[in-house]
Amino acid sequence: MKRICIVLSFSIFLSSFTQAQKGNISTEEDRKALFDYIIAKTKEREAFSEPKNKALKFDPVQNMMALEEEFINATTNNELWFALKKLSAARHDKHLYIDVVDGGLKEPDIAKGQAPIRFHPDFSSKDKTVFFISDFSKDISTHSNGVLPKIGDQLIDINGIPLEEYIDQIKVYTKFSNLKNFLIRSADAISEKGPHLPKKFFNDTFKITLKPKKGKKYTLTLPYLNDVEWQYGRFLRNYKGYNLAWKTDTFWLYVPNDTDNKSLLLWWYGFRSDLQQATNKLVDYAREHQMLDYDLIIDAVNSRGGSQGAYALARFSPKPFKTTGGNLKLSDITDDFIAKNTRRFTEQKAIMDGESAETEDDGSRLMEWLHGPVLKGLANRQAYSNNVPFKCAHLPYYSDWIMQPAKEHFTGQLVLFSGPWGGSHMDQFSAMINDNDMGYSIGMPSGGYSNTWEWEEELQFPISKKPVAQFMWNIGHTIRPNGQILEGNPAQVDEYVPVTKENYLDYKNILLQKALTLLDAE
Repeated sequence: MKRICIVLSFSIFLSSFTQAQKGNISTEEDRKALFDYIIAKTKEREAFSEPKNKALKFDPVQNMMALEEEFINATTNNELWFALKKLSAARHDKHLYIDVVDGGLKEPDIAKGQAPIRFHPDFSSKDKTVFFISDFSKDISTHSNGVLPKIGDQLIDINGIPLEEYIDQIKVYTKFSNLKNFLIRSADAISEKGPHLPKKFFNDTFKITLKPKKGKKYTLTLPYLNDVEWQYGRFLRNYKGYNLAWKTDTFWLYVPNDTDNKSLLLWWYGFRSDLQQATNKLVDYAREHQMLDYDLIIDAVNSRGGSQGAYALARFSPKPFKTTGGNLKLSDITDDFIAKNTRRFTEQKAIMDGESAETEDDGSRLMEWLHGPVLKGLANRQAYSNNVPFKCAHLPYYSDWIMQPAKEHFTGQLVLFSGPWGGSHMDQFSAMINDNDMGYSIGMPSGGYSNTWEWEEELQFPISKKPVAQFMWNIGHTIRPNGQILEGNPAQVDEYVPVTKENYLDYKNILLQKALTLLDAE
C-alpha cells in the first residue's frame, strides 16, 4: 500500500511538473487559430517598408509563414514563447517586441548575468563578421586566471560555436531593422545571459576563443556576474582639446581649451524630456559668452531616441529646414487608436512618449489631424492617411513641413557624428540634417529604425479565449524630408568612417579631427 502511495504521489508530481512546463499553450488547434490571426492582422495593420524589405532582401509575411510549423507544434511554455518571439522578429522591426500579460505565457526563467567583457563589430570587414574586444572589467585578471585580454583582440568562437554560425543562430530571435544595427547590438549583448535567448545558447560560464593582433589564439572561461565595473564604459568621451562645461539629460556640453577654436562640442545622449530646457540653456550660455556664431559639433554616435529634435535644430542652425513626416496605416484598429490617444490627451493635456512630451504644443494639432483627415480617410477606405509633419509635433497637418530658425539661434556651421548604435528619433535627426543639407555628417549611418506609430494588443487564443502575450504592430511610416520611407533606410553620411579594432579607442578623436579640419577650411 505504501509503495502504491509513493508511485501515485510521483505520478501526480510528474503530471504537475509536465503541466508547469507546458504552461498556458492551449491546444494545437488553438495555436493554429492564433497563428492565422497574427498573420491576418499583420497583413491588415502593418505599415511595411519597401526600402527596408529591399535592403534586407526579405518578405515579412513569408518570413513569418516559415515559422508556422514550429509555432503550432510547440509543446511547452518556453517553446511557444520563443516561437512567438521569432514570429515577431521575423518582420525585422527594432521597435516591435512581445511581453507578458496576466495569465498568459511566462517569460522563460533564465537567470540574468553579464560576463566581464564586451565586444564591438569591426565594420571595415566586408567579407565576414568580425567582433573584437571593446571593453572588460577593471578586475578582469581575477576572472581570467591572470590572462589580460587587450582591446582589439578578435572573437573567434563562443562556447565552441564559430562566431558567424553563432550570429546566424541568434538572428532569428533578434529584433532589428538594419544589419549594421543588428551587428553592433548583438556584439554588445553577446556576453549577456538572460531570457532574450533560449537556454541552449548559455553554459554556466562564458567560454570564448580570442585571437590577438599578433600571436596565437587563446581561450578565456569567464563567470556571469550580477554587476560589472567597466574599464572604459560603453560611451567614450575622451575628446582632445575640450573640457566638460556642464551636463543635461539630453546632452553634455564640452568647450575648447584653445580660445582660437570657435566650436562647441555636444555629446548627445538622446532626445530626453529636458530637450527644450537643455537647448534653451545652451542658447543662453552661448549668448552670454558671445558664442552664438560658433560652430556646433554634435557627437550622436551613441544617441538614443526620443522626441522634438526639430526644436533643437531650429536653434542650432540659421537655415530653414523640412521636418520629417509620417502617416498612419488605416485598418480595423484605427478607431481604437484615435480613442486611445484622445483619452491620453484629455487626461494628460499632452501627447507623451513615456515621460517626454512628443509635441511642442499640447497635442491639439495632432488631435485636429486624427479627428479630421484621418477619420475621413478611414471612411473613404484609404489604405493610409495623408502624410503630415511627424506627429504634428511642431507644425499643423496642413503646413508645408518647413521650420524656420528660432528667433535666437546659432549662426555657425554644423557637424554631426552618427553611428548604427542608435536609431528611432536619432534617425530622424540625422535625416533632417542630411536631407536638408544643414550640415556635414561624419562616421556611419544611424541604426535605421524609425516608424511613426505602434499598436499593442494583448493576444488571446481564439478558441479558448485564454490570454497569451502582448504583441505589437508598426502602423505608420516615418517619412524623410526627401520623401523616402525612413524605416530600414537611414540617411547616408557625407564621410564614411567605420569603427575598426584598430581605431576603436580613439574613434571619437578621429572624427573630431576631421570635423575641425573641415571647419578650418570653411
